[in-house]
Amino acid sequence: MMFNRRNGAVYTGVTNDIVKRVWEHKKKVNPDSFSARYNCDKLGYWEDFQYVNDALEREKHIKAQSRKYKLNLIESINPDWLDLSAQDMFWMR
Repeated sequence: MMFNRRNGAVYTGVTNDIVKRVWEHKKKVNPDSFSARYNCDKLGYWEDFQYVNDALEREKHIKAQSRKYKLNLIESINPDWLDLSAQDMFWMR
């Protein structure tokens, strides 16, 4: 999940290459996308899945939930709303 600021806009998506996808969000590779329009360029939360179908089901589940649910999900692992991709270990994945 990408966000623009604490309690701001939140983008939820699925990828098979999180490092590349975060870079694309930061560089606004798709300038007409939701994440580019709302400047969602900070990584707030992610989950790993072995199977793509499981990831797609989880994405659908998250998108169907309330905004409060999504904000709580971010805060469950990232209470300070840090850009998790700013950590060196993220880019070494």
